[in-house]
Amino acid sequence: MINVKDKNQERQIRHKRVRKTVSGTADRPRLCVNRSLSNIYAQIIDDVKGNTIVSASTREKEIAAKVAGKTKTEAAKIVGEILGQRAVEKKIKEVVFDRGGYLYTGRVQALADGARSAGLKF
Repeated sequence: MINVKDKNQERQIRHKRVRKTVSGTADRPRLCVNRSLSNIYAQIIDDVKGNTIVSASTREKEIAAKVAGKTKTEAAKIVGEILGQRAVEKKIKEVVFDRGGYLYTGRVQALADGARSAGLKF
């Protein structure tokens, strides 16, 4: 019998392990990343109150128009920049980066670079 690893299940295990220590506060909220095959989602969360402060994704109409015809990595960078701009407008300057169990490469790294270029520090 062939044992096939379920990559998403392994990612979820990594994510749970990281979430035991990574938590967002009002002073330094958590930037959470989730990616699917075709889209990427990011939100800044205050875990103490349990609410989302800022969010952005490739499924929003204004962002979808900007990312049309671009690669997924370029789209992730645009989402990161827009998320960073929205966070700076809400006077958020520092965040804790939660990569959601994904490896820090490709789209996740592009989103983080976009958020940093918009003024977020992590």
